[in-house]
Amino acid sequence: MTDFLSDILSSLGPIVDTPKHLNTRKINKHILLLKKQHWSKNVHDNEEYYALLFGNRRVRFYLQSSFHVHRMIRKKKVQKKFIKLLNKELKK
Repeated sequence: MTDFLSDILSSLGPIVDTPKHLNTRKINKHILLLKKQHWSKNVHDNEEYYALLFGNRRVRFYLQSSFHVHRMIRKKKVQKKFIKLLNKELKK
């Protein structure tokens, strides 16, 4: 139940003041889930994207949400949104 609530709160992002810590174990589990997906092979093969998965706070905050990750697995539109986030963070 706590995971569900934290996922809902983290998906709201800036609307609700959520805790600033990241759950590394959960994020790494989600990265492993994504790694099994065919479409994410480009992300894992690209060194710059791969570095963002492990070193960028915004990307890791996004990956902390089970809601985001499971939607990303199912929907191409959300996959594209994630790639846009990665590209935006690369430009910074």
